[in-house]
Formats: sequence, structure tokens, C-alpha cells
Amino acid sequence: MAIFAIGQHPWVFVGGLLGNLMSFLVYLAPIPTFARIIRKKNTEGFHSVPYVIALFSAMLWMYYALVKTSASFLLVVNGFGCFIEIIYITIFFIYAPRQARLFTIRLILLVIVGGFCLILLVCNFIIKKPHRAKAVGWVCLLFAVSVFAAPLSIMRKVIKTKSVEFMPLPLSICLTLSAVGWFLYGILQLDYYIALPNTLGFAFGMIQIILWVLYRKTTPITKKQQKQPEQVIDIVSLNPNPNPTLEVHPVAAVPANCVGIDGNARNGTGTGHAVAV
Repeated sequence: MAIFAIGQHPWVFVGGLLGNLMSFLVYLAPIPTFARIIRKKNTEGFHSVPYVIALFSAMLWMYYALVKTSASFLLVVNGFGCFIEIIYITIFFIYAPRQARLFTIRLILLVIVGGFCLILLVCNFIIKKPHRAKAVGWVCLLFAVSVFAAPLSIMRKVIKTKSVEFMPLPLSICLTLSAVGWFLYGILQLDYYIALPNTLGFAFGMIQIILWVLYRKTTPITKKQQKQPEQVIDIVSLNPNPNPTLEVHPVAAVPANCVGIDGNARNGTGTGHAVAV
């Protein structure tokens, strides 16, 4: 028996393959973020919530694929999703401050241990086997709808700030194509638990792309521009002497390899934080 059953329509395979490829890309999207966390050994204010929720979602869909027994595409991509999300959460836990770690532990206990285990117990011991796939499907559908509704806050922020800085186009395109693939896969298999939430995902994805086109020419304030006013303020405010002309040197005059007040070496183009002592 083939691993991926084509079913009664060849487009089922096409839809499942497209959904898998795009979902793989979406799962891999946070790699630059975690590479930065590892490089800086600091989570820099990032939160663990999206990754714990993504792990819970992948576990739900894996369970649905196992109960249904004829959803190999779902099983493969969500198995990979569980694997990669566990890696992300582990990296976050290693470099996060104590409070963030404690919050992550509580979230895992609540969502993964409590929520998922409760679903397993109810579906395996209370709901009879002929109705088990429908029950799990409804849970997956409702959770998927809530996850697809999450970008509403980002879209509201884009409209309010007229900036697409926090809504990258490649990710929006991948999410949209993923929704198209899974909708095609679900509708051709008459699996409405897969098809219905992805109609919402496609709609939100298209809205994000339209917003990106409308606001793509908006230039956000870069970090360099934000720091320019701080250069003068930092130099003056860090000088304890009421006569700054005796202690503060122009930034351009700071020699190479000068050591700043934070103990870090500065080069000749310094950041404006170097103070002569």
C-alpha cells in the first residue's frame, strides 16, 4: 500500500503535497530568530506562547490523522512540526530569563499536559470509536479557526501604523499557499474539518498580501535613525561633571579600540557611548 494514498482524485495528492511544502516552510520560518537567540544568548523579549501553541496544534492534527487512519500527509507534516517546535521551545528555555522559563513551564503544563491529555482521555474512554474521528475533527477545526484569527492583531497594527514592518510578505504568501493546498486536499476528500478552517486562512492570507501592497512603500524608522538622537543625549547625560566641555570628547575624535563606559571595545566609528575618563 502506498504511503500517500492519492484517493479518487489526483488533485488530492497535489493539494496535500502543496500543503506539506508550504507548511514545512512556515515551520522553518523562525530559524533566523532562534539563530539570533543562540548567537546573543538572550531571548530579547521574544515570547514562548506562539511555539507552545504551534506544538499543541501539531499534536492535535497528528492525533486526528492517527484516528482517521487515512491522512498520511497530515501525519508527516505535523510530526515534523512537533519535532521542530520542541527544538524551538528547548532553545527558548535555555536562554530565557527565569520568569520567562517559569511562564513557559506553566503554559506547557496547562496546554500540552492538561489540555491535550484531557482530549486524549475524553476521546479514548468516553467517545465511542465510530464517532472519535468526528470529535477530534471538531476540536481541530475550532482550534484552527482561533489560530487563523490570530493575524487580526497584526493586520490592525499594519493599518494603524501604515507600516508592514511586522508582516513579512514571504510568510504571508507561504501561509496563503498552505491554506490553498490544505483546502484542496480537504475538499476533494470531503474532509470539512481540514477544508473549512483553511478557507478562513486563505481569506486572511489574501488580506495580508493586499495590506502589504497598499503599505509597502511606507518606510519604517530604522534602528540607526532611532539611535541618532540618543547619541548626543547619552554622551551628555553620562557625564557627571557639570562642565561637559572638560570631559566629553566628540565622537569623531574617539581613537580606534577605545573602551566605552560599558567595558566594550569601540572602533573609530563608535556608537556615541564612549566617554573619556
